[in-house]
Amino acid sequence: MPSGSVTRVSVQPSVAAKTERLLNLVIALLSTRMPLTKARIRTAVPQYLTTASVEAFDRMFERDKDELRELGIPLETAIVDPLFDDELGYRIDRREYALPEIAFTPDEVSALVLAGRIWSQASLAAQANAALTKLAATGVVLDDRSVVGVEPRIRTQEASFEPLRRAVQDRRKVTFDYRKADGTLSARSVQPWGLTQWRGRWYITGWDTARDAERVFRLGRIAGPVTAHGKAGAYAVPADHVPRVLVRSSEPEIVDQPPAILRVRAGVGNTLRRRARSIGEIDDTWSLIDIDYRDVDSFAAEVAGFGPDVVVEAPVDLQAAVVRLLREAAARHTGVGAAEQVPS
Repeated sequence: MPSGSVTRVSVQPSVAAKTERLLNLVIALLSTRMPLTKARIRTAVPQYLTTASVEAFDRMFERDKDELRELGIPLETAIVDPLFDDELGYRIDRREYALPEIAFTPDEVSALVLAGRIWSQASLAAQANAALTKLAATGVVLDDRSVVGVEPRIRTQEASFEPLRRAVQDRRKVTFDYRKADGTLSARSVQPWGLTQWRGRWYITGWDTARDAERVFRLGRIAGPVTAHGKAGAYAVPADHVPRVLVRSSEPEIVDQPPAILRVRAGVGNTLRRRARSIGEIDDTWSLIDIDYRDVDSFAAEVAGFGPDVVVEAPVDLQAAVVRLLREAAARHTGVGAAEQVPS
């Protein structure tokens, strides 16, 4: 390099400086009733005054105009003086720029109230309450009485959901007992990658450290407590991992099961009766129905929801699944050993 020469380095303005300049331009164009000429815009926006020349300002302003329009801001061009049609001015139409007034139909308000209730006792309670508060502040009447008797639910009743969610967030290894399709239990050690719902069921994806392979586990088959081990951030989740894709690819083909034979108490189980292939009356108290189903766990959860009003006569694996669910429910609600509450 020759002695005494100066090297010019072009430094791009920071994102913050550019954002501030665009914001000042928007404010200037919103606050005027008459279109502003480029000369007036240059004096109204402080950052334009620092440009080295009029040509530099012109280039910067042209780029900023394009960017505002790409952002969807309605920048208008108009003639400033009819006698001098070669001088253009710019402004932003307030009516086009402002958001429309928020308005909801009664059904939409009910849906919003129900959505807030869904997470009112969950990990997103603070965000849900804040959203409802903001809506109320805009004048939206959130009438709880309009949804009396309606109780929204998201199926996260599995006790393993919350500890697994924390483990995914903290990237900590977990251990738990897992029930296979045949009912046997096996101990698992997993680095959890993600939680997702697929076809109405919750799954955890991750790396099974004992089997040295990626695996998918249905939360409804996790038995007993989930225990976290080690420090947070102990492993990295693959960048290309998509939980639902892994769940979908690993789901076994659903095979039709033999029809279930159910004893249903009179006056209940209408959802089961409507799908039954046949219905027979045992006596004035009980009906006997046979019904098709495809997934043992899902159908067992539906049947168990009727409590003692629906009894499984066959097949044996469905009967065992319902008994297990009832035992777990008894243990949760009474604190007494499940085996003491529900007979085999």
